[in-house]
Amino acid sequence: MNITVVGTGYVGLSLAVLLAQRNTVYAVDIIPEKVDMLNRGQSPIQDREIEEYLAGGNLSLTATMDAASAYRKADFVIVSTPTDYDPDRNYFNTSSVESVIAQVLEMNPAAYIVVKSTVPIGFTSRMQEKFSTGRILFSPEFLREGKALYDNLYPSRIIVGADKNDADALGHAAVFSDLLRQGAKKENVDVLIMAPTEAEAVKLFANTYLALRVAYFNELDTYAEMKGLDTGSIIRGVDLDPRIGAQYNNPSFGYGGYCLPKDTKQLLADYSGIPNELIASVVASNKTRKQFIAGQAMQRARSRAAVNGREPCTVGVYRLVMKTGSDNFRQSAVQDIIAMLTEEKTDVVVYEPTLSADNFMGCRVIRDLDEFATMSDLILANRQTAELEPYKDKVYSRDLFSVD
Repeated sequence: MNITVVGTGYVGLSLAVLLAQRNTVYAVDIIPEKVDMLNRGQSPIQDREIEEYLAGGNLSLTATMDAASAYRKADFVIVSTPTDYDPDRNYFNTSSVESVIAQVLEMNPAAYIVVKSTVPIGFTSRMQEKFSTGRILFSPEFLREGKALYDNLYPSRIIVGADKNDADALGHAAVFSDLLRQGAKKENVDVLIMAPTEAEAVKLFANTYLALRVAYFNELDTYAEMKGLDTGSIIRGVDLDPRIGAQYNNPSFGYGGYCLPKDTKQLLADYSGIPNELIASVVASNKTRKQFIAGQAMQRARSRAAVNGREPCTVGVYRLVMKTGSDNFRQSAVQDIIAMLTEEKTDVVVYEPTLSADNFMGCRVIRDLDEFATMSDLILANRQTAELEPYKDKVYSRDLFSVD
């Protein structure tokens, strides 16, 4: 089977590697450096399993910038281009996905297109109507940053959305789900074939539930901190109820990353005209949490600075990435906290060794940890690490369990 994957981020590259074990895969990207790295067997993103599989050299995978040639060869074209949330339009920006769909249908109308990008509910049906074709499927992904290939090798479920009244589309949905299942190491994976709109809803509701759990335990932590209680003891007692469980329970500065911020906002937008309280509260709760963390950081930094006779105080932000093993800090909660701190005229410095720029959001970037710690009255760390141990007296973190 010839498969073309458009976009080599976490979703696209992990799928390309997974499918290239048994199929001929062409990975399309517009960035020459990423294409060159992949063709040398190197991963342009931080993911241990992807790095190992590429280095192993047992994949039928070719990276290319020649999209037209890759489209013409394909039985399936997987679209995994970014769909960032546009706050002005209150909608995902799906222009890149729509552009790929138009190009593929023009160059290879026999190919089936599988949208893996996260899209608004109803998007696939609109594209089928717009382009007068049933050859567009939707398949949600459920991946973690830094663990994308692992999550494809051991999937929680495989879902493909196809028109239930189109026998050919249903047949190709079954074929595509089988391709994913064949590449996985996990056996007896649950496979669900449903309407595209239902599959789109699964993705947004699943991620909003995860955001709800993050927000819930963050609000529990806010209560405990304000009341002088031991958050960890409360959470452990709550978690022992088997209906609740001990996952997604570690307090943080707020949910962030590729998916949760934009997916929750898109779902809330899709609720327009539909009664709801909970969905809106999830989005609002995340903002409230970041405001609380910023306030706590300012108060503690000013107290420490006053004791040491320093004025004004300086808050040091340790790392912009949200998760261990991730090299991405897009939409990280700490960026909003930085904005809140600077609005209150608090000096902020950032320790982020992956940044080449000397300035981020108007704040000085420091790459030497000792220098950074010396400058900071308080170190704000979303997650604790061993390298912060020498400076633990300065660290403010809500990380209790050392998990993401």
